[in-house]
Amino acid sequence: MTIHQRFTQSQVFLNLKGVNEMAVSQERKNEIIKDFARHDGDTGSTEVQVAVLTEEINQLNDHIRVHKKDYHSYRGLMKKIGHRRNLLAYLRKNDLQRYRELIQRLGLRR
Repeated sequence: MTIHQRFTQSQVFLNLKGVNEMAVSQERKNEIIKDFARHDGDTGSTEVQVAVLTEEINQLNDHIRVHKKDYHSYRGLMKKIGHRRNLLAYLRKNDLQRYRELIQRLGLRR
């Protein structure tokens, strides 16, 4: 085995070692965007942002249940919850009907 082959194998191992299991996969994110988009090409509406954040929050919540002392991830979870709260407050203030539909579709308490 040459040094180049060993180097290539170790690069593959190191790249796989750093894969983030807590992140929402791109396929799942695309499904959420498709489900909550208001029109074709809509990726930034409040509904889409809240739905993606909800998925990320649920995954982080599962991670923190297993890794109770992962305070770094806990802080990230709190930031995402705050961001979702602000987006929901904005939607509630500007369009109450869309807010209620979104809450019902996502199964959130409010």
